[in-house]
Amino acid sequence: MVQRRERNPQDGSGRHRLSARDWADAALRAIGEGGLAAVAVEPLAARLGTTKGSFYWHFTNREALIEAALHRWEEVGTEDLITALAPEPDPLRRLRRLFAEATAAAARDPLELSLLATSAHPQVAAVLRRVTERRIGYIAGLFSELGFAPEEARRRGLLGYTAYLGHAQLAHAVRGALPAAADRAAYLDSVIDTLLSRD
Repeated sequence: MVQRRERNPQDGSGRHRLSARDWADAALRAIGEGGLAAVAVEPLAARLGTTKGSFYWHFTNREALIEAALHRWEEVGTEDLITALAPEPDPLRRLRRLFAEATAAAARDPLELSLLATSAHPQVAAVLRRVTERRIGYIAGLFSELGFAPEEARRRGLLGYTAYLGHAQLAHAVRGALPAAADRAAYLDSVIDTLLSRD
C-alpha cells in the first residue's frame, strides 16, 4: 500500500506528518507478515521513519490502531473491489473479474490468512463476520442476477466464497499446487463454470 502523507495543519513550517491511514496501512503490513502480535508501536514507528509521538497524535492506544487497520482492510479488501466492479453491467463478467482479482490479491498477500488465524481475537472476529457476510451476500447477488432463486444464489455464493478461501490458503501453504499464471485464467473459469452449472 502506498504511503500517503498529509500536511500538518498545526505546523506552518511545511513539515509533513504521517496520517492515521499511513499507520493503519503499516499495521496491516505487519499483520500480514507476523500476525496480530506484530502490531507494536515502536517497530511500526521505526518502519515509518517517525516517533511514537506521531502514533499518539492519531491513536489513544494499540487497540485503536488495530481497529483502524481492520477497518482499512475491510474498505480496501472488500468495498473498494465491489465499487470497482460496479460499472460492469454483465453479472457474469463481474463474477469472473471478482474471482480473478480477489484470488490474485490473496496469492500475493498473506494478510487475509493472518487475520483468519487470529479469528478468536474479538476485534478480528467482528470484522471477519462483517466482511464474510458482505462478500457472500455480494456473490449471492451476482448469482441472483444470473437467474438463480434466492436460496440457491445464497448457497452458490457461500460455495464460491469457500472456494476463494481454499484457493488463498493453498496459494500460501503449498507453493506450486495451483495452476501457474499461464493456466490460472482457464482454471478460474472452470471453477466459475462449476458454480454456474444447473445440473
